[in-house]
Amino acid sequence: MSELHKFLFDGLPVRGAIVRLTDAWTEILARRRANLGTGAWPPPVAELLGEMAAAGALMQSNIKFNGALVLQIFGDGPVKVAVAEVQPDLSLRVTAKVVGDVAVDARLPELVNLGNKGRCAITLDPKDKFPGQQPYQGVVPLYGDQGEKLDKLSDVLQHYMLQSEQLDTTLVLAADDKVAAGLLIQRLPLQGEGNLAGSLTSQANEDEIGRNEDYNRISILASSLKREELLELDVDTILRRLFWEEKVLRFEPQAPRFACTCSRERVSNMIRSLGRDEAESILAERDEIEVSCDFCGEQYRYDAVDAARIFAAPGDQPPVTSAVQ
Repeated sequence: MSELHKFLFDGLPVRGAIVRLTDAWTEILARRRANLGTGAWPPPVAELLGEMAAAGALMQSNIKFNGALVLQIFGDGPVKVAVAEVQPDLSLRVTAKVVGDVAVDARLPELVNLGNKGRCAITLDPKDKFPGQQPYQGVVPLYGDQGEKLDKLSDVLQHYMLQSEQLDTTLVLAADDKVAAGLLIQRLPLQGEGNLAGSLTSQANEDEIGRNEDYNRISILASSLKREELLELDVDTILRRLFWEEKVLRFEPQAPRFACTCSRERVSNMIRSLGRDEAESILAERDEIEVSCDFCGEQYRYDAVDAARIFAAPGDQPPVTSAVQ
């Protein structure tokens, strides 16, 4: 079973989380192979998506937010966009749009950032929006402060956390065809009360970057974790090997899982947004409108009668009998 464990270091301003996506990750890969008809993702793309799924789960578990966390990587390489979406209950899904060939040894710059135009976006999309409320989004480039290309997703996200949250963060990520896993270590933010204290706290967090000796020690230990260890060892073994001299306070584990939020209602709304003329044009050419979910491969088909129901006023729709169903 997939699992995510959060923990604190007793007496230290440091928190952590570790995730291992097993059944959730293999189901995503199996659905890709079975349902979409386009074959499996090239291994470097699958590895990137696995790391994104693990990172998304870690970040979602660390925020108090009732909504989806959407992690996107996009740019000018063969991977035009890669997406990982994680809900508050840690249900997750991923997809990518790949155009052209992907080298077997391609890394992040070759996948997304050929011309140094790649970007990483993290969006927090509330479930219950207020009127006029827009999702929060932060965007960072796929290069460092000196303009150097970042080779790893973990480097990009660590850079994002420094820029957006003024928090020291250490991430170790890995994925193969069986496991997607990640370890996150983060310095706890300083606490403040009220608006003025909040702004002072933000400045204090920025001033503290890189200076906390306890965090720096834990970060060095976490960074020693090898890719093979993260993929092969269980959570207890990893925590014991890395932090055997620390008192680690652990919380109840959580269970990430694959789940897709697509539905016939959502697809119908999408077709409605195209407009009646566009829908009728597609029907005239193909006899039906076929939509496939990029995340799970579910197929949705609409014939002329189905399309007429979409555009009919609620009072004009004929009742659906059991024979039709």
